[in-house]
Amino acid sequence: MKQPLIILAGPTAVGKTSLSVRLAEQINGAVISADSMQAYRHLDIGSAKITKEEMRGIPHYLIDELAPEEEFNVAAFQSMANAYLKKIYREGRIPILVGGTGFYIQSVLYQIDFSNEETNGRLRRDLEAFAAEEGKEALHRKLSEVDPDSACAIHPNNVKRVVRALEYYLQNGETISGHNQRQRQKISPFNAAYFVLNDERGRLYQSIEARVDLMVARGLLEEVKKLKEMGCHRGMTSMQGLGYKEMLAFLDGEISFEEAVYILKRDTRHFAKRQLTWFHREKDVIWVDKGAFSYREDAMLDYMTGILKERGILR
Repeated sequence: MKQPLIILAGPTAVGKTSLSVRLAEQINGAVISADSMQAYRHLDIGSAKITKEEMRGIPHYLIDELAPEEEFNVAAFQSMANAYLKKIYREGRIPILVGGTGFYIQSVLYQIDFSNEETNGRLRRDLEAFAAEEGKEALHRKLSEVDPDSACAIHPNNVKRVVRALEYYLQNGETISGHNQRQRQKISPFNAAYFVLNDERGRLYQSIEARVDLMVARGLLEEVKKLKEMGCHRGMTSMQGLGYKEMLAFLDGEISFEEAVYILKRDTRHFAKRQLTWFHREKDVIWVDKGAFSYREDAMLDYMTGILKERGILR
């Protein structure tokens, strides 16, 4: 018998947090966060991290696990998530993987093999030096020449991921996108239901703008000031997140505060669009379009639990 796994994915600001808690309450579930920023301590406002009150007593994992200076990548996420899956199953609960980082979700759903992804320190340093000397765009062009699929999926500003993709190609003689594509063809070891929550594009963008305004009102700038005082800088993985790099650029005198907020809103909209592109490529996805349910969470939950019963995940 395959173990059950529920996934609730979707673009940023679509409303996954509230729906996931209500679903967990109904099915005796526990949540594993599939968000690359919420795993970090002290990154609360900019990551839209769930609060203790919002958890409503539901166990949540992979939140506040790491110090801001620690590295976090998909292989580390998979390892930690797998450990929490075992704990959740032992406790007789059903795990719900919740987030918008598609590759993190994929790594668990298909148990992607990362054994060929050892790093090469010298090669990585050479690529990082190239980016520093020639610029991020030049590094990204190198990736486009050898692995256009990865170049399309990775933003030029995300130097760490561009370097990693190039490093993988140069070490293994194959593209990381090709490797990942083969891994995606694997049969999941879980009895899974992969839900993607979505909204009409205009409404989603309004939600994103409102969320950024709320982050600013709640003290995003003050949060980033404190992180900077702690020694955090844009070279850290944690500071690559939306909201953090823009506020750091303002604090470093590179742009005005108004520009930082504008760029944050714009880039978050672009990020949501890339997330949706990713989820549209995934197989066996069950789309939950909010408008089709008149934006009623209870109607969405009835639909989702009906599917879970059909698949034998719920009795």
